Amino acid sequence: MGAEPENTLRSFAHAERAGMDAIELDLHLSKDGALVVMHDTEVDRTTDGTGPIAGQTLAELRELDAGKGERIPVFDEVLDAVRSPLQAEIKDTAAARALAEVMHARGLTGRVEVSSFHDEAVAEIGALVPGVRTVLIASRWGTDVVDRATAVGAATLALNIRRLTLEVVERAHAEGLRVIGWVVNTEDQLQLARAFRLDGVTTDFPEIRRAGRATA
Repeated sequence: MGAEPENTLRSFAHAERAGMDAIELDLHLSKDGALVVMHDTEVDRTTDGTGPIAGQTLAELRELDAGKGERIPVFDEVLDAVRSPLQAEIKDTAAARALAEVMHARGLTGRVEVSSFHDEAVAEIGALVPGVRTVLIASRWGTDVVDRATAVGAATLALNIRRLTLEVVERAHAEGLRVIGWVVNTEDQLQLARAFRLDGVTTDFPEIRRAGRATA
């Protein structure tokens, strides 16, 4: 999103051309049940429209400009537009069920990792798609965040780099969990990720990956 309009096919194609290891996207359900790719629950911030996604049909959402003439994509379009591995963030259990149908139909267990801030959504997708790799995301967390991840079967914790501590990273690693830091957009944050020996980071800027290689 630092280089192209957020959550658009244009942005995903740019990430793939830049050689990113995976592409993260966000999923919501439209009024008529389409698996729509957008971060917010409302369209106001990233399009020229207004109102909640859940209150509009896919046809209505398609009329909106998502930046530089891009249209709001659905998940199937992203799968066809790029070949990169994907990390799909779901907001609730309803989105988990819709995503599970697509994953079964298209055999995506090996390609798509599923993440969520919501423990119940992580548990739901894990039950619906055996073998799926899951990620529990947290911005603020208590001492139980590692226990929460293991309880819902997550393989990875994705934690806010600004609040991350070495203690949490070491405890997660001791439990066999991977740890990803978000959002790493500066050299200082990248150095912190290295110091904590994180398993990965997310970034809005492809050049952060190049900077990481240069300083490895």
